[in-house]
Amino acid sequence: MTEASLVSPMDQDAAPDRPLGRAVLNGWKKCCPACGAGPLLRSYLKVRDTCPVCGEELFHQRADDGPAYLTILIVGHLLAPVLLFIYARWEPDPTILAAVMSVGVVALSLFLLPRMKGVMVGFQWAKRMHGFGGNRRND
Repeated sequence: MTEASLVSPMDQDAAPDRPLGRAVLNGWKKCCPACGAGPLLRSYLKVRDTCPVCGEELFHQRADDGPAYLTILIVGHLLAPVLLFIYARWEPDPTILAAVMSVGVVALSLFLLPRMKGVMVGFQWAKRMHGFGGNRRND
């Protein structure tokens, strides 16, 4: 057997890797993962079908519950220690502490949720998941 026959047809047609870091960073900025110039979202959490700048098809994305899960994970890990520290240090009234922490949780969640959606779409685009690999666009 020759070396060429050991390579699968999938490996021969493999497209070059897309830059994961840049795609995720563009997603964090809520920009198109391909060009970084076009807006990714058309409303708070609705992903555009195509990028208005480069024409990249974005409707393939399947973020589903991933952004919400990541947001809950991050907010919980950031604010739980803050809650415990404040309660142990100053022992405020639990009602006041709950009200103040609720505002912080909601504000941080609203800030992170669209950015986590962008990160998930950028990751999927970079890894050619869910139909992002068959684009007509040259990489």
